[in-house]
Amino acid sequence: MCAAIYPNLSAPYTSQVFFAQEIRGRKSYRSWLPHIFLIRTIQRIRGGNVDKRDQIGRALRRGVALGLVLVACWGLSLMADLSGVKERLAALGQEPGLSVSLLSSQLGELPRQTTSAELTGWGRLLLSHSALLAAGEEAVAEVRDGADPMEDLGSKEELVDEEEQEEPDLKPPTEDEGILEMTAKGKEGGKYLHDQGVYVYDRTDLGLDASVLGEGTVDVPLGEGPQILILHTHGSEAYSQSDGRSYEESDPYRTTDCNHNMVRVGEEMATVFRAHGLQVVHDTNLYDYPAYNGAYDRSKAAVEQWLKQYPTIKVVLDVHRDALVGNEGEIYKLVSEEAGEKVAQVMLVVGTDGSGAAHPRWRDNLAFGIKLQKNLVTGYSSLARPIVLRNSRYNQQLSPGYLLVEVGGHGNTLTEALAGARLWADNVARTLLAMKEG
Repeated sequence: MCAAIYPNLSAPYTSQVFFAQEIRGRKSYRSWLPHIFLIRTIQRIRGGNVDKRDQIGRALRRGVALGLVLVACWGLSLMADLSGVKERLAALGQEPGLSVSLLSSQLGELPRQTTSAELTGWGRLLLSHSALLAAGEEAVAEVRDGADPMEDLGSKEELVDEEEQEEPDLKPPTEDEGILEMTAKGKEGGKYLHDQGVYVYDRTDLGLDASVLGEGTVDVPLGEGPQILILHTHGSEAYSQSDGRSYEESDPYRTTDCNHNMVRVGEEMATVFRAHGLQVVHDTNLYDYPAYNGAYDRSKAAVEQWLKQYPTIKVVLDVHRDALVGNEGEIYKLVSEEAGEKVAQVMLVVGTDGSGAAHPRWRDNLAFGIKLQKNLVTGYSSLARPIVLRNSRYNQQLSPGYLLVEVGGHGNTLTEALAGARLWADNVARTLLAMKEG
C-alpha cells in the first residue's frame, strides 16, 4: 500500500534528495510532514532487513570456516602422536600451583600476617565470601596459638571462693535461652598439667608444674560402716527447664524444690553407690538458703559433725553444678555423648593453700582425685572434664578424701545432669571397691 502511494520509495537515494523531489511544487510543506515521517520509517525497516540478512550471511561463513578448522584438526590428530597430551593435561589440573594462581588472580594476594594467608586457594575463596567464617578467623588463630577458649567464658557461679561469698548474679531464664553446647577437654600447654591421660587445669597462684601430679598419696581406707558422705554447700542450684522439668525458682536457676536441685543429683549418685554395696550418708540440707553468704561455713560445721558421728566416712563429695556464661551473655551447657546419649560432663575441683589458709594435705586430695579421674577417662570418651586446682580450700582440709564435684552447668537440663551423675558414680564406685579389695 505504501509503494502505491509513494512510487519512488524503492529508489536508493538519501532521504534529503527524496524530500527535495517530492516536496518541490507542493503548495504546503507542513501538510507533507506526516508523509515524510512514514517514508523514513519504512526506509529504516528495509535497512534493518538488509542488516539482518548480512548478519545471517556472516554467521554462515564463520560456521563453515570453523567446520573446516575442526576437520583439519581431526585429520592432523590421525597423523600425529598425541598420546601424552591427555595425561599432561590431567597432571596440570592436579597441580596446586595452577589452582592457587587462578584463585589469586580473582582474590588478590593477602597480607602474610593474616591467618587466611596460610589457607589454600579454596579456603581463601570460602573465607572471602563468608562473613561468619571471616569473623571467627581471629578466634581460630588464638586457639591454634595455644589460647584456651574456656578462659574467655565468664564463670558467674562456678565456685565462689571462701573469701568471696557473694551470691552470683545470673540472668533470669527466658523462653529462648540461647544455650550453646560445648565439650570441655584438656590440652597440652598453657595452664594445663598432664600425666597419663589426666589433665589438671591450674588456677592457683602457686606456680605448679606437672611434678605435683605425682606428689600426693591416696589415703582413703574404706572399712565397715558409712563410707561416703554426700552433701551440697549450694544445694539450691538448679538447671535449665528446657527439658520440660519445671520448678518454682527461688532465684534465677535456683530452687528449694529438692526434686529439681542438687539434692536430686546427689540422691542419684547415692542410689548408684548403694547399688554397688557402698554405705552412703546423704545430707539433704540447703546450706545456701535462705542466706547464700556463709554457706561454706555452715556446710563445714555439718561435715565436722558427720565425721565425728561416723569416723568410718573417708569419702566426702560436695556436689554442685557449674555456670558458664560467654562474653555476650550466651549460656553454655557442658555435654558428653556416651553410648549415643547426651549427658552432662562432670568436673572435680581440688582446693589448695594458695589463698594462704592452712591446707597441708591438699596434694593427697589431688592424688585421690587423679586416682578417680584415671578410670573415668579410660571408661568414657569425655564424661570427665579436666580437674581444676583452685586457691581456696572448699573445706577439703577436713579430709584427704574430700572432693568438690560439679555436674554440668546451669545451661544443662536436670535430665542430662542425672544421666551424667549416674555414669560418674558407677565408675567411681568401681574404683573405690577396687581400692578396698586391693
